[in-house]
Amino acid sequence: MGIEAFAGSGSNRLELGGGPIKILHTADVHLDAPLRSLALQDPDLRDRVQTATRTAFVRIVDTCLAEGASALLIAGDLFDGAQRSARTAAFLVEQLDRLRKAGIRVFYIRGNHDAENPVAGETALPDNVHTFDARGGKVQLAEDVWIHGVSFSGRHVPDSLLPRFDAPVPGAVNIAMLHTSLAGAEGHDVYAPCSVADLSAMGFDYWALGHVHRRQVHGAAPWIVMPGTPQGRDMGETGPKSATMLTLGPGGIGVEEIPTSAVEFVRHEMNVPQDGDDADLRADLRGALLKAVQGLVSDTGVVRLTLKAPGPRHWQILRDRDLWTETLHRLAADTGRLWLDRLDIVAAGAEPAGQGATDELARLMAQIRAEPGFAETCRLALEDLAAELPADRRRALLPDEDAAAALARALAEAGAEAMIARMKGAPD
Repeated sequence: MGIEAFAGSGSNRLELGGGPIKILHTADVHLDAPLRSLALQDPDLRDRVQTATRTAFVRIVDTCLAEGASALLIAGDLFDGAQRSARTAAFLVEQLDRLRKAGIRVFYIRGNHDAENPVAGETALPDNVHTFDARGGKVQLAEDVWIHGVSFSGRHVPDSLLPRFDAPVPGAVNIAMLHTSLAGAEGHDVYAPCSVADLSAMGFDYWALGHVHRRQVHGAAPWIVMPGTPQGRDMGETGPKSATMLTLGPGGIGVEEIPTSAVEFVRHEMNVPQDGDDADLRADLRGALLKAVQGLVSDTGVVRLTLKAPGPRHWQILRDRDLWTETLHRLAADTGRLWLDRLDIVAAGAEPAGQGATDELARLMAQIRAEPGFAETCRLALEDLAAELPADRRRALLPDEDAAAALARALAEAGAEAMIARMKGAPD
């Protein structure tokens, strides 16, 4: 992470007697959103990361203070959902007040999650915070710098918000804040849609976007930056997370990525040779985890490891999945910074269709799993088991009927695979 570029048009070249102006841009903080990983069954990790989103926000504030920033931009989804939390509100006010005491202003637009969160509308924020409303507006930050923004008025915003922006102020640097899915992004609902071309045509010098959790720089003339979430929450948000520092000076606008995440989700694949033994595999696993630690930017890593093994070796490892999972837990703990999310074991290459009794059994189990009656029986059995769970756990595990059916299929497939592995992986 570091300085990506320094660019600007004639409209945003400043003559600053007091030196450059720094502004930190973040979005999608999702304060107190829970991290989701099987690794959190470990109480040591759970205690370490239960406040990860707060840690990321504290680092954002720390960076503003250390760098002498003039402003912090929060481009939506500061909060996570509809749950009211006095503790979250108190934490937020405390951090924003640290910025107030240093003379650092905060500009905030509400995103789709903020719109449904009562804390977002009821908490009295310090007077250094300007929250843009849904009508839009602009605020002067410095003599030649203006901040523009439009908030969401509700949970769903199906139409573009660009018509609500005031025109850029001539002869000044104009920064616009918008929470948007742009033309759409995988895993994200469509909100306040618009295109990169639409943004470029508006005449602003920097678009401080939010909503998509993966960092993307869509353009540099003008800058169109989606900073991503400052703290990933699950394996769908892998890698280190960050905020974006703007430096406004005579040469234009410089952009730098600033690390923020306390926990980093990591995926790692490893090929297992056919002719190796278990001691070789343990050594290779230790090496893979050490390599993962060396690549960490965040304090802590949660790793999902996929082993790709050929033929009989695949079935042997699958047969001993519990042993290898426990081995990985211990090897990860030895690093002091890694925890295991999950071990996946897949075959390297397609296995030729066999004609033995085990292969015939595998085909028979596949036929049974495909029968609607069997699938429905599994789903009902799973719902009976889930009924014994606390209500919040049950809703998280089985939010709807489709989720129950999908989990039942996955468990049936895993059970069949484990049975085949016990037979095919048996010693000769």
